[in-house]
Amino acid sequence: MNAGRVISRVLALIAIVVLQPLLLAHAAANWDMKSLSQAPKVYEVHTDEPDVHALYFESVPYKGNPTRVFAYYGIPTGNKLPAMVLIHGGLGTAFAEWVRMWNKRGYAAIAIDTCGVEPGVAPPGKPWDPPTRRHADAGPECWDASFNTTDDPVQDQWTYHAVAAAIRANSLIRSFPQVDPSRVGVTGISWGGYLTDIVAGVDPRFRFAVPVYGCGFLGEDSAWIPDFQRIGPAKAEKWLSLWDPSNYLPNAKMPMLWVSGTNDIHYRFEQLRKSYLLPKGPRTLSIHVRMRHGQVEGAAPEEISVFADSIVRHGVSLVKIVKTKRNSVEFKAEIPVVKAELNFTTDNGPWPDREWKTVPAQLDHEKHSASSKIPAGARAWYFNLVDERGLVVSSEAVIVPSA
Repeated sequence: MNAGRVISRVLALIAIVVLQPLLLAHAAANWDMKSLSQAPKVYEVHTDEPDVHALYFESVPYKGNPTRVFAYYGIPTGNKLPAMVLIHGGLGTAFAEWVRMWNKRGYAAIAIDTCGVEPGVAPPGKPWDPPTRRHADAGPECWDASFNTTDDPVQDQWTYHAVAAAIRANSLIRSFPQVDPSRVGVTGISWGGYLTDIVAGVDPRFRFAVPVYGCGFLGEDSAWIPDFQRIGPAKAEKWLSLWDPSNYLPNAKMPMLWVSGTNDIHYRFEQLRKSYLLPKGPRTLSIHVRMRHGQVEGAAPEEISVFADSIVRHGVSLVKIVKTKRNSVEFKAEIPVVKAELNFTTDNGPWPDREWKTVPAQLDHEKHSASSKIPAGARAWYFNLVDERGLVVSSEAVIVPSA
């Protein structure tokens, strides 16, 4: 083979390995932040929910027609309050109880619906029937239906609309005179966690972000691999280039708390690890062994509100892990750490099916460290540190590559 052909092959290989990921990232959608940063027009609506208000706000057009987003919101008594934007997951909608939860903590809060569902359809944590309960000004169909629309204009696809709705909700809640616009956070559960990942990389006005379950690299391993196979490699690649969170997370600079479980059936453990390593801002992990997947379970962890308070209310921080080694971690803690554990699996199968075991780790209070011998045959492991409040902070996971 002559030198010219060798050089051509090398350049081709570079294009595949280096340039293609860059081109895919460049294909990620763009939102008009100048427009979306303006507080939207709102329409108050009546519901039977006590203690919270309901409204529609204007969002981006769908197929040339105006759209509206339904939301519940609540503002406690006070001024210069911190605030939260709340994004539901699959088979969910805007939940009034979620707003009340944050109002009781002293936060203004707005819970948005991302699917065009009629208000008051579903009680907290219960599913609704999206095909029959969508209002007249809804945007595109949501969640799994988005895999069928890859040939539609980008601005007519669900993820584009859902992210725009979250940005507009931020613009709305921060426009209220009782809210301090420098102290607004965002959290989402499942599909809402997925959207939170993207929003964190698109809207830098958020002070912090808490994705629950949701992560990127969905084309490598996720509950949606059958969908990607069904639509074929070309459309799958297009969907991933536009909507996979891995294209947006490198732009996120705010503190992020990642909450998930080892065996999550939708967002897999290895892809979660790859995702939380992408953002440039500070990260905190709270990974629970076999954490159940659901709206109620995803909203419940106290680590979320304590993390929020530590950033926007000068609250006591969660444990901070400052160094992770193969068999040890070093940490800083404002509240004493009372327990350290090593979570590990020796299984090699699908992540949702792996058995995880937990053993005590050696806690050294003088050195502010925890360590453990790694069991023979371990394929993945990480440490959990538990403080006096019972709050869990996790180390970055170590994953042994499959043979």
